[in-house]
Amino acid sequence: MTYQETLDFLYQALPMFQRVGAAAFKKDLSNTVQLCKYLDHPQRKFKSVHVGGTNGKGSSSHALAAVFQAAGYKTGLYTSPHLKSFTERIRINGQEIPEERVVAFVESHQQFLTSLQPSFFEMTVGLAFWYFAQEQVDIAIVEVGMGGRLDSTNILLPELALITNIGWDHMQFLGDSLEKIAFEKAGIIKQNTPVVISQSQLETQPVFEKVAEEKDAPICFADQKWKVKKQGNLEKQALFQIKREGKESLLSFGLLGDYQRHNLPGILEALDQLKSIGWQLSDEAINKGLAEVTDLTGLKGRWQLLGESPTIIADTGHNEPGVQEILNQLKTYSFRKLWMVLGMVQDKDVIKILLLLPKDAQYVFCEAQIPRALKATELAVKAKSVGLSGEVIPDVNKALNFARKNANKDDLIFIGGSTFVVAEIESL
Repeated sequence: MTYQETLDFLYQALPMFQRVGAAAFKKDLSNTVQLCKYLDHPQRKFKSVHVGGTNGKGSSSHALAAVFQAAGYKTGLYTSPHLKSFTERIRINGQEIPEERVVAFVESHQQFLTSLQPSFFEMTVGLAFWYFAQEQVDIAIVEVGMGGRLDSTNILLPELALITNIGWDHMQFLGDSLEKIAFEKAGIIKQNTPVVISQSQLETQPVFEKVAEEKDAPICFADQKWKVKKQGNLEKQALFQIKREGKESLLSFGLLGDYQRHNLPGILEALDQLKSIGWQLSDEAINKGLAEVTDLTGLKGRWQLLGESPTIIADTGHNEPGVQEILNQLKTYSFRKLWMVLGMVQDKDVIKILLLLPKDAQYVFCEAQIPRALKATELAVKAKSVGLSGEVIPDVNKALNFARKNANKDDLIFIGGSTFVVAEIESL
């Protein structure tokens, strides 16, 4: 098989949630259990940290991986979805899995995969765990796909679980209240295994405490211990003031989003706890890993500056809390006019998000090239119903180029609304 034939098999033979949505979602772990049993339980052959939550789990996963890399550990990183290429999902020390290893895995196991018919995500988890075991990583940082309790990654027995925050997302699968969503996310809490919660929330704290108590899992709400305040941005880094137990320090973080203030308490507490159980993570490794997170891991699309005069910023935030954080940060910039190049997927609460957006911005509506995308024309109609108007240019890059050509050099262009819109930006 060629690499392209292998990808075609993965995308076409097996359902992919990112592309088709609900049809690919399975409410049990039986396929993953069978696949990993067939692969000789690769998930038991490496140490891991399991990272869940609504927003921030990708940034937190990359940050932890960067620190372990900086400390000299051979570090696996599994995240989803990918932006540009499938191989981004599976990395060791920042290097994507080679295409030939993907081909070898599918060729070797195609008969079993065809008979089992796992989803795209289940198969990818099996591939990642197989690769990490084969390469004998010291530790793998594994990001939950969706939810937690029934997510394919949840066959891990990690060193520690980190849950970032709980917000309104994937309600059709996870529940119609923050408490129900938190219960699904809390499914990654394991017996006698520490769990760190990045952000305390009134509705969800009792849920986490109850599950942790049932599992005899030590629990820490990190933001009650670590106080984090953003001081500003340096060249390619954000400067944060960290307060803990009366001590103050400054920390450079290679991710510029103001919303990282919610993620850092969990990241820092997780690292602290991992140190306490024997992982050699020096202050130098922590500072280097956090400052150089994008270079070490290849993370893209998190408050990424794509151009100046006009300023162009891309961000993958796509649900209500994520979009609110984006809007809050945009208010900290000076500009003549705000342009918003937006595309969304069909299964989000589109109106709820559109109601958050500023009426005085200039909009360009676009759509990602996936079946799940909301048509740009439909998005424009929905936007008009809440008082937002603009151009309809379905192609993501043509939409961005239109904004770039028509914007004043003192304007600001934001592009996002969906991970898949950001993924199609050619200059990313």
